[in-house]
Amino acid sequence: MKLFFKSFEYDRRDLDTYILLLSAPLLLTLYICFGQAKDFSSLFPTFIGHQLEGYYGHIYQFISFFILVFIIPLLYLKLKMKKPLFDFGFGTGKWKFGLIFCLISIPLLIVPFTYSGAMMPDIQGEYPMARILLERHDLILSYELTYIIFYYIAWEFFFRGFLLFGLKDRFGALNAILIQTISSCLVHIGKPDGEIIGSIIFGILMGVLALRTRSFWYPFLIHISMGVMTDLFVIYLK
Repeated sequence: MKLFFKSFEYDRRDLDTYILLLSAPLLLTLYICFGQAKDFSSLFPTFIGHQLEGYYGHIYQFISFFILVFIIPLLYLKLKMKKPLFDFGFGTGKWKFGLIFCLISIPLLIVPFTYSGAMMPDIQGEYPMARILLERHDLILSYELTYIIFYYIAWEFFFRGFLLFGLKDRFGALNAILIQTISSCLVHIGKPDGEIIGSIIFGILMGVLALRTRSFWYPFLIHISMGVMTDLFVIYLK
């Protein structure tokens, strides 16, 4: 056994780094295996056959994601690492640069890019994830608010906050950007091909933006713009 672990280098001072690295495959695997909309029916069988099952299933998915990649990492930061949340991108950071970047990039780049993507058949077949929204427009507001609050905030905190800022001092800015990009890209497996490829470019750019502004809120604004507009374009312009 000693020979087996002979080349295993372990430094107790790097325990937090090990936990941060392990959190990505562990928490994201739990989400993929047990936190999807399809898992809702097995946990709440009384909703099987109900016309709103798909809607509630995705609400369950968003909340599951929030618990796994927001609540759990947040508790680790506060109870174990005992570090200020501002060190992990929670603050407004360099807000002038961040807001100017968003005000320019969203209307000039994100809107036309998202619109062109929403016209593609594979994107229209994927979004909105709750297909009932195509008919029940009265559910759009509650769905999108839940999407933003529980899914997108958790996403940006975990990838562009917890992982990125948590690993940059140990591995350097570029390596930290690549680590969070790899992790976020893998969650897109099964999505349309263009979205998977785009997630690599997007992950790198948003990582740079988060570090440049010292905040994950500006990537959050861009990300929700893409997500919500994709849904709305598909629903109303299909």
